[in-house]
Amino acid sequence: MLTKLTLTIDKDIVESAKRYAKKENRSISKLVSEYLEHISGAKKTFLTGNSLNAPLTESLSGMFTDNGKPYNEILTEALSDKYL
Repeated sequence: MLTKLTLTIDKDIVESAKRYAKKENRSISKLVSEYLEHISGAKKTFLTGNSLNAPLTESLSGMFTDNGKPYNEILTEALSDKYL
């Protein structure tokens, strides 16, 4: 079932959206609908309670430990080991 929605958006954004919609052969309504479906669907798919349900991310979590060195120092050492 479709329902009407009124939005208040900056005029420049509306004009830009119209150009984009025309280029993509879609209506602004369709673009907004797809966007809202995407963001609400992503939350349902990946969020369960307070945790992220993403197997790859969870498998990498805790894989690296903080050794107290700044990132740029670690990067410099890694590049030196690799190329020198």
